[in-house]
Amino acid sequence: MNIVQLTPGAGGMYCGCCLRDNALVHELRRQGHAVLLVPLYLPLKTDEPDRSAGTPVFFGGINVYLQQKAALFRKLPPVLDRLLDAPSLLNFAAGFATQPDPHALGALVVSMLKGEEGKQAKELDRLLVWLKTSVRPDVVVLSNALLSGLARKVRAELDTAVVITLHGEDTFLDSLPEPHRTLAWDEMARRAGEAEAFVVVSHYYADLMAQRMNAPRQRMHVVYNGIASEKFAPNDTTPRAPVIGYFARMCATKGLGTLVDAFCLLKQGGRMQDLKLRVGGTVTPADEKFLSALRAKLQAQSLLAHVEFRPNLDLADKQAFFEGLSVFSVPATYGESFGLYVLEALACGVPVVQPRHAAFPEVLAATGGGVLCEPNDVRALAEALERLLLEPDKAHALGQVGRATVAREFTVERMARNALHVYEAAITLRRAKQQTVREAV
Repeated sequence: MNIVQLTPGAGGMYCGCCLRDNALVHELRRQGHAVLLVPLYLPLKTDEPDRSAGTPVFFGGINVYLQQKAALFRKLPPVLDRLLDAPSLLNFAAGFATQPDPHALGALVVSMLKGEEGKQAKELDRLLVWLKTSVRPDVVVLSNALLSGLARKVRAELDTAVVITLHGEDTFLDSLPEPHRTLAWDEMARRAGEAEAFVVVSHYYADLMAQRMNAPRQRMHVVYNGIASEKFAPNDTTPRAPVIGYFARMCATKGLGTLVDAFCLLKQGGRMQDLKLRVGGTVTPADEKFLSALRAKLQAQSLLAHVEFRPNLDLADKQAFFEGLSVFSVPATYGESFGLYVLEALACGVPVVQPRHAAFPEVLAATGGGVLCEPNDVRALAEALERLLLEPDKAHALGQVGRATVAREFTVERMARNALHVYEAAITLRRAKQQTVREAV
């Protein structure tokens, strides 16, 4: 099968979607399929070899922004477009990025969702010209629904099926100011019918997005995330002091503040004087103020020396990070669509404590590797963590069950096979529609 995967890059930051798509493309190629991974906006940053290497960046972030701001930049000659899309320049610009203006970002999101009708229509044309000379795809996969504005013209120009992956778009869209929030949701719902199928990372999120996008639930196909669990070795030795771990973007919505408060509560309780907290994951310039406030809180309670912050780790350091943990938690405050970090912790035999909302009940029921607590409740989180830390045999058993399940059920190989089933069904549906049109004529 010939597959084109379009994935937005995050420049110098690790991005869960980039990691997932990069691993998926690698596995699909290993299974004998021709897959072209095309980065959009910014180059990809992955903790494995970059499977988009040698492929130009389209919809370059600088071009997209300038075209949103002024009509002049929608008419630049190709040579200037290529200069602005140079990976070195894009990475440089991304390194200086700060929290974007919500109003400006909302207008840009709506414009991108309009596709050929938006202000970045020239970028879509450039991409299609390049694809026509590079590959004849059976299916084009859009990494998220914010790219659904591309679907209509991609289908028409390339005569191909389109599949859209869904994993967390609702939180981002709901954060936009009005009127752009409503405009974006309306436009995404309008474009939903232009894809043959959706790959969704959990049943929870499939149900949610079918409702929010006003799309038929039967077009939502659940494909759980998978990881190369063999690259995450369990720690055979118990840490000298108990260690709680967190590995995700270091921001408020991922629940890092809740976890820090729970850690402080445990230290104050008197039964866990040796307890440590290890925090890893992506840090963006917009997160620095939040992290400074957390450090100040810990310092005020004389606990900062017991907390280790490890930002932007590569794969080897991430593996070592997980291996030294006793228990793991990312108590996200919003509706997490899956939580890839849960699989990574369990692959190391580390039991998890997650809030009882969003996809976490589903993921923990499927893996058997942890316990749930009430969401957004510091005391409930602290009590759940303490129970596992004071019952090491139970914690070990949960970790072992989770590790075995992830190694068996949540592999990259299974994710790729299940995704292929959706792609094949989308191609069949596309051909059936075309045959119906021909017969009608």
